[in-house]
Amino acid sequence: MALRAAILRHVRVPVQTLTLIGPRLKRPVPYGGSLRFLSSHGDDHLTKEEVIDRVLSVVKSFPKVDPSKVTPDVHFQNDLGLDSLDNVEIVMALEEEFKLEIPDKEADKIDSCDLAIEYIYNHPMAG
Repeated sequence: MALRAAILRHVRVPVQTLTLIGPRLKRPVPYGGSLRFLSSHGDDHLTKEEVIDRVLSVVKSFPKVDPSKVTPDVHFQNDLGLDSLDNVEIVMALEEEFKLEIPDKEADKIDSCDLAIEYIYNHPMAG
């Protein structure tokens, strides 16, 4: 702690203050480097067709899956013969593809392409 304090006493870092006008505010908002505006469905939100294509691509690329059997309404266990561990691996691959984290309670419910498509399409942070 003493070393840190000694170093900080001798280091000078220029700080610049930036003021922004908030999108819904009529007054300036001080910007400290962590201002972020989020929306559930902005211009960059994925279309349903994009989600369908990418989900199907992930499932088709899974080693134990016959790509010719994969459709938007296919069930992982009933139609593709996958077990629960395979189901978890597919959900993990979807998390990686769409750069999001699916909570365990929600992940356990995703057992078909249709449910995966709906979950991801409705997730505000899917990218």
